[in-house]
Amino acid sequence: MAVKSSASAHAKRSRRKDDGASSLIPKLLKNPKTAMALALLFIDSLLISFIIAYVPYTKIDWDAYMSQVSGFLGGERDYKNLKGDTGPLVYPAGFLYVYSAIRYITGGQVFPAQILFGILYIINLGIVLLIYLKTNVLPWWALSLICLSKRVHSIFVLRLFNDCFAMTLLHAAVASILHQRWHLGLIIFSAAVSIKMNVLLYAPPLFILMLKAMNISGVISALAGAALVQIVLGLPFLVSYPTAYISCAFNLGRVFIHFWSVNFKFIPEPIFVSKEFAVSLLIAHLLLLSVFAHYKWCKHEGGLFNFFCSRIRTCLSTSMSSWPKILKKEHIATTMFAGNFIGIVCARSLHYQFYSWYFYSLPYLLWRTPFPTLLRVLLFVGVELCWNVYPSNFYSSALLLCLHLFILWGLWSSTPENPYASDKSLSRKEN
Repeated sequence: MAVKSSASAHAKRSRRKDDGASSLIPKLLKNPKTAMALALLFIDSLLISFIIAYVPYTKIDWDAYMSQVSGFLGGERDYKNLKGDTGPLVYPAGFLYVYSAIRYITGGQVFPAQILFGILYIINLGIVLLIYLKTNVLPWWALSLICLSKRVHSIFVLRLFNDCFAMTLLHAAVASILHQRWHLGLIIFSAAVSIKMNVLLYAPPLFILMLKAMNISGVISALAGAALVQIVLGLPFLVSYPTAYISCAFNLGRVFIHFWSVNFKFIPEPIFVSKEFAVSLLIAHLLLLSVFAHYKWCKHEGGLFNFFCSRIRTCLSTSMSSWPKILKKEHIATTMFAGNFIGIVCARSLHYQFYSWYFYSLPYLLWRTPFPTLLRVLLFVGVELCWNVYPSNFYSSALLLCLHLFILWGLWSSTPENPYASDKSLSRKEN
């Protein structure tokens, strides 16, 4: 009798498992956004395969990357001696490790590297779609905008730029933070910085979010973890030629070529390359960050200065019961994407591959503005068209700047919301 009962219970459990598995697909399809995301992943996989198979590859930086990697694999540790046909190496050490791995996998050949970057494109798209599904800002049909950029497809599988790896890791960091995995997010963020420094545009808003969501010990330990990543990755160069490594890999004073500028081509070249123009943009960047932080990102806390003062008082007090707190996913994504976009608007020069720095956040930012849907779509199309004008000219670059400023004004015009999912303190320790 006991055997029959056991068999019956096992059969019931098996039926429940089968029913759960069979009901999973209908549940997914009932959510139009999830179904749309899966469809976009499938369709874009086919499109990427078609592009790799039939669209000619354009050689730009690949040979330079391979030359720089060859020097590193050959034992060279002086960054000043790691050069390619486009000039000396200007990326941190993570770049060398990533492209050394690519060279090992592909043998330095372009076609297998394109396949690898095609896989990277789909992985990145999946992470971005996860961010959009978690934040639930866009309507289901607007998710298709993420797959409609001719320029971004080209950046990934026809150019093989390191921006692709940097932004994939950045999006993975954002996804981790949305899941309240702050320490993991900071480690991935630091890994992204080690491939290309543009990721640092996210650092100011990220720091504010950390202060909001974590206690001071958590902030310090997360920053220490991020710093440790940089030290470990750069160690072979820091112990041999530290000055050369820091000055080359983290050079913030580079002057870009006027011809390749997509955003400031309408500025005369003598002004474009001047120090005064660079300083003016830096001041504008810092002012915009401060204004957005004070009036938008920290408005619920009474402004930026009140927020910092309250955190200082919390540190000095014996009670830490008011932190950590859980931030709304929408607030995290909006703050990080807007902070990066401010950096894009004030960037001294945007080259064509730099479009990947903010393209995937563009639909999100547009839907955070109070603009009507038609205007949002028109702004998206306008930005895309500007990035597909080659070479850029006076009119395309001026139009792009105007579109950027208009979007920024829309973000400024939006109504700030309560950033906290709950004002109650968390009883568990922040992970």
